[in-house]
Amino acid sequence: MSGANRRELHIDQFKADRRKVVRLSERDLIKMDYLDPDRRFPLVMEPQDAGLDLTAWGASNRLLIEHRLLEHGALLFRGFKVDGASGFEQFARAISGELLDYQERAAPRREVGARVYTSTEFPADQSIPLHHEMSYSHNWPTKIWFYCVQPAQEGGSTPIANDREVFNLIDPGIKERFLRKDVMYVRNYGEGLDLSWQEAFQTDDRSVVEEYCRRSGARFEWRPGDRLRTRQIRQVVAEHPKTGDVVWFNHAHLFHSSNLAPEVRHALFSEFKEDEIPRNAFYGDGSPIESSILDEIRDVYRRSAVIFEWRAGDIMMLDNFLASHGREPFVGPRQILVVMAELYTNHNVI
Repeated sequence: MSGANRRELHIDQFKADRRKVVRLSERDLIKMDYLDPDRRFPLVMEPQDAGLDLTAWGASNRLLIEHRLLEHGALLFRGFKVDGASGFEQFARAISGELLDYQERAAPRREVGARVYTSTEFPADQSIPLHHEMSYSHNWPTKIWFYCVQPAQEGGSTPIANDREVFNLIDPGIKERFLRKDVMYVRNYGEGLDLSWQEAFQTDDRSVVEEYCRRSGARFEWRPGDRLRTRQIRQVVAEHPKTGDVVWFNHAHLFHSSNLAPEVRHALFSEFKEDEIPRNAFYGDGSPIESSILDEIRDVYRRSAVIFEWRAGDIMMLDNFLASHGREPFVGPRQILVVMAELYTNHNVI
């Protein structure tokens, strides 16, 4: 072999070795562990160097993040320096590109940045059962992020559950009944007790709402007093488009009247019928869902919940198919921001 050839071989080998070192060092910039090693959920990612640029690292390691998210369903980025709401937004965009508007709303939120929202603004003394974001709709985000600007003085955690486990824990008889009948949501907007249709659909134009309902397969009825009623039959389960996992994916246990506090439920039914309260859930044929069944589902979620205390700067990334989330009551100021991305549409229910 000539000297020139040997030099070329040496240079090629140096380049190959250098590429290997770069790939290893990128991964060595963070450490990965679990809040609970036995459950392996969520996966916690922390920087080895506190000065690591999370957005730059995330952009360079999108495939690694995607792989870990599909494997675990939930990632907790902890100990990174995040430049407030704008830094949070930039990190999410580095992973998923375009972020989503919050359409067909079921809860009050405020937009604090470009498609960056506050978490659900329910009273602090109320809990929110675990659920998948927008599983009452015909479309929903595949990914959702939470960013802790300020943890509560007490409580205020965001419980999460591994829905691969949740699905296996639900009684087969319950699954069979729901899959045979589907689930129907009835919502009444404009009663002064919940969201107005203007807030829910983010428009003052009735024709825009009507077109949305037609495209999404929802029946609608305008009622006196600028009120709107919608009925929509939606999925009970969903299949992950990449992993093929089938998960329990609906809002029946949230929207059903049995989720209300007894005194609130009594007050509502003293004035309204079953299909006239702000929101309720029925089987797809319109028959009532047994409260005992929904209590059992809520109990499955409670038993599956992983609860941890927020730290300022934490970012939690969920695969909205594989992980569900909720909210615990809290005391003192609390600010958690939310962004969503990668819209998935279930054409089977339209």
